[in-house]
Amino acid sequence: MLEVRAPRWRRHLAFLGAAVAGPALAAGTLLASPAHAAPADDIRINEVVTTGSVNDSIELYNKGTATVDISGWILKDDNNSSKYAISSGTTLAPGAFRAFDVHNAFGLGSSDKARLYLPDGTTMVDSFSWSSHSNPSWSRCPDGTGTFGSAAVTLGAANSCGGGISPQAWPGSSSVATADASNVFGQDLSGLYQEGSAMWGAQNSGKLWRLVRDGSGGWKPDTANGWTSGKTLRFPGGSGTPDSEGVTLTGAGSAGGAFVASERNGDASGTSRLSVLKYDVSGTSTTQTATKEWNLTSDLPSVGSNLGFEGIAWVPDSYLTASGFKDESTGSAYDPNRYGSHTGGVIFVGVEGTGMVYGYVLQDSGAYTRVASIASGMDGVMELQWEPQASRLWVVCDDTCGGQHRTMQVNASGTFATTAVYNRPSGMPNINNEGFSVAGADECVSGSKPVYWADDSNDSGHALRKGTITC
Repeated sequence: MLEVRAPRWRRHLAFLGAAVAGPALAAGTLLASPAHAAPADDIRINEVVTTGSVNDSIELYNKGTATVDISGWILKDDNNSSKYAISSGTTLAPGAFRAFDVHNAFGLGSSDKARLYLPDGTTMVDSFSWSSHSNPSWSRCPDGTGTFGSAAVTLGAANSCGGGISPQAWPGSSSVATADASNVFGQDLSGLYQEGSAMWGAQNSGKLWRLVRDGSGGWKPDTANGWTSGKTLRFPGGSGTPDSEGVTLTGAGSAGGAFVASERNGDASGTSRLSVLKYDVSGTSTTQTATKEWNLTSDLPSVGSNLGFEGIAWVPDSYLTASGFKDESTGSAYDPNRYGSHTGGVIFVGVEGTGMVYGYVLQDSGAYTRVASIASGMDGVMELQWEPQASRLWVVCDDTCGGQHRTMQVNASGTFATTAVYNRPSGMPNINNEGFSVAGADECVSGSKPVYWADDSNDSGHALRKGTITC
């Protein structure tokens, strides 16, 4: 049984409560230690991950109403000889989450503790202990105040506390057909993005494709301007091989550049490099060198080098401001004007290893700010796609999740939340679909429009498949 003890307040504050029993999820004990004066009392250990695809990590949450500077605060396990000091300038806004990868400072064992101290190293703010590894996460439910239990990994976002939506049948035809000629692309075709009569495709081997219609409802490589065999991608400066997993465009279309999500440099495949790369795709050269890179690796929980960015989508500022989207970096309504020149929207990226979705304002200067951290509720995210006609974000998993798709929109609290969960079309096998694209409103016929999937494994010699959804 988990045991929860309510905090004992110092400085003449009243004792708040006695120990209560928690859910019988696994052996462990939450110790809410003697706290010092508010608002530091509002900072709580909220999630702990000790094993799996994510390095040992501890998440903190601000359950209060004031921003708290946690610079220099110290995290420890059950051994006082090792510690992790939080870097200078780190703050937590009200309702904000922040995960810290502690594995280089100490390991979190199967029977261990996570302890939080003020900078003096002796005043404990909060503590959680357990007697078995997380499976995959130890999470407070509700955030900041509840007991710890086993849940999905949601580092940097609200914990997965149940209340899910039941899956339903695919909202379109159950039948699916191939949409390319045999063995055109081979394996590793991943992200897709349709731009009118063109389709953009990212291939893991560091290649970007521009496709055109083949006259039979499918797609073929564009033979103009050097696109016949796809174009080789490079990092800024012309070096490296981006492991290109996803592609998207902004409101400016391809004239404004293509934005590619990459999880590593293929020439150093054992190291994560979680980057968004921008390419000028207007020329004829068969090699594309990124004009800009936003390397987000240090801002995110560590994952395996092949478990990083898979999906990418751009959501316009106009939708976000109209829907009351809340900026997690400020704890208040999202204001695009505070960021200066940027893409005119927020770039969302999906992580395979954790199933998390993160939103970033990517400034033209190269600066970036994380404005959203969203738990998808799935074991992994392989593709993201914004559908303007329905104002919804598609979050897609591959055969890891049985080909499940989810849609998300901004809710009354200003955060992206799941609005529907769809099973894959019954006529499509459970294949390794890592790309998904939705046709525009101009292709609606009799209430339906096309959608396309990219099969990373090129099953039966085909990498593209076509289905429908209702308009």
